[in-house]
Amino acid sequence: MMEADAKCEKFRQRFEDIKKEINKVIVGQGEIIEGVLTCFFSGGHALLEGVPGLGKTMLIRTLSDVADLSFSRIQFTPDLMPADIIGTDMISIDDRGNREFRFESGPVFAHLLLADEINRATPKTQSALLEAMQEKTVTVGGTGYPLEEPFLVMATQNPLEMEGTYPLPEAQLDRFFFKLLVKFPGREELRTVIDRTTTGEMPKAEKVIGREEILELRETVRDVPVAPHVNDYAVRLILATHPDSEFSTDEVNRYIRCGASPRGAQVLVLGGKIRALLMGRFNVSFEDIARMALPALRHRLILNFEAEAEGITTDALIESVLESVSKSEGVTV
Repeated sequence: MMEADAKCEKFRQRFEDIKKEINKVIVGQGEIIEGVLTCFFSGGHALLEGVPGLGKTMLIRTLSDVADLSFSRIQFTPDLMPADIIGTDMISIDDRGNREFRFESGPVFAHLLLADEINRATPKTQSALLEAMQEKTVTVGGTGYPLEEPFLVMATQNPLEMEGTYPLPEAQLDRFFFKLLVKFPGREELRTVIDRTTTGEMPKAEKVIGREEILELRETVRDVPVAPHVNDYAVRLILATHPDSEFSTDEVNRYIRCGASPRGAQVLVLGGKIRALLMGRFNVSFEDIARMALPALRHRLILNFEAEAEGITTDALIESVLESVSKSEGVTV
């Protein structure tokens, strides 16, 4: 028990150290920072949606400084090709004039990868990230090249300019651990941003953690136990997003075409484990699972035409599912 408490305290302290250092550069956005770090320590990937200029690029660049990890950025455009992301075999000539193929790695070979405006590239190029995100390897010419852990893809998309974009298919959306909605800063936050960016000195984050410790903390997350009844709560939440299931609500039956995948349940549990550690517990509660529902499921629900016509959002439907499942089981969240 004492060992578990020590692991819990260490994780919580290191998580807060990273957040504090990032906050030297990033103003506000505490929920987004915590969400990205949750993806980072769970081994998942983050999809951020927000208008330009909210610091999304700066966030992941700052995380690379804090964790002393390699960083790469890809600006997705319609003419981007898969080889521009993963790399390609090039012909090289040695000192004797012999020719051979040599793999030239692409920008995906970094610990932290920013896929900027991912929905502006063609589906063929978007799919080039699928293997890297799921399998943590890249295959070129029949040869597999592993990506070094930790590996995090943070993709962004602009919710306003949809002309000339290619919406991510469900299979690729499901690869993202969280979908986070980046809000516009408030009055005081915006004033602080102006003060920091229009004066002579820009704050810089310092390294506070290294690769080996990050991998160790990831193992701590996996070690957190989950009671069977809490696990079952996560399962019921997923089943309740499927129309005509025994747990679905009237709203789900009316507005949802397809519910969340099994990956959604995995995300609820892993995210719940991280929240439990941050709350100082080495066990997962119903509330931990419930708090993960919106970022974990909002991109995994497929709405029907009626929902889109009436302006129904996935967040509203998830809230109704949470209320229904929790009430039926006597759970207060």
